[in-house]
Amino acid sequence: MLQASDIAFAYDHARARQLVLDRVSVHVERGEVVGLLGPNGSGKTTLLRLLAGILRPAAGRITLDGESILGRSRRGLARRIAVVPQDTHSTFDFTVIDIVLMGRYAHLAPFELEGPSDVTIAREALTATGTAHLEARLFSTLSGGERQRVVIAGALAQTSDVLLLDEPTASLDLGYQFEIAALLKRLNAERRTTMVVSTHDLNFAASLCTRLVLLLNGRCVAQGATSDVLTAANIRAVFGMDADVQFHPRAGHLTVVPVARVL
Repeated sequence: MLQASDIAFAYDHARARQLVLDRVSVHVERGEVVGLLGPNGSGKTTLLRLLAGILRPAAGRITLDGESILGRSRRGLARRIAVVPQDTHSTFDFTVIDIVLMGRYAHLAPFELEGPSDVTIAREALTATGTAHLEARLFSTLSGGERQRVVIAGALAQTSDVLLLDEPTASLDLGYQFEIAALLKRLNAERRTTMVVSTHDLNFAASLCTRLVLLLNGRCVAQGATSDVLTAANIRAVFGMDADVQFHPRAGHLTVVPVARVL
């Protein structure tokens, strides 16, 4: 469905244009949840932005249903791919319903205002994320977990096929991390929402993702089923940590316990 083939990318301001991503290939099938893992500077967020069409690759090709995303208009691409950024702050004091209605802009003609059907879709998205009771609240007054769920609701209101999420549990406490993971799992199970998730949290990835892509220094070092990629050997090689990786029967997924830093 969504595929990146031999992608290379370098930022113009980088010294000597050092590649941030070097010959990275990723494929995401409909209904999958794919996790992007790697240390800081490994290229996770850059790859997510390339998949969203925000950045253009220096080499390689990104396709959606076999067609290059570069030939699509921004509005047309937004109808297929929605992005949940890491930064969920708003510069202006919008209400929650206003934030979610922004997800409908890709479906409106220039200068067209939202109609009753758009409001209905936005409210359905709020209900799906458990935030309907916050509709009239100012976005700036919400907690971190509430803001994250509202931003996800805005992405759902786009009625896109693919949801790209950049560090969706960053800066959230343990309870909100669990809530976001449960929400995303439910959306995938009930709506078959296809997701690509960039995260530093190995346990979050293990609980949510069906497949993982492990990045190091802009290259893909492992890719496949979560149980095949999330191993002690891979964690040692990529993160420089000795870790205990075991299946937790009560949690129902692999768990990772860091043990020692490898010098």
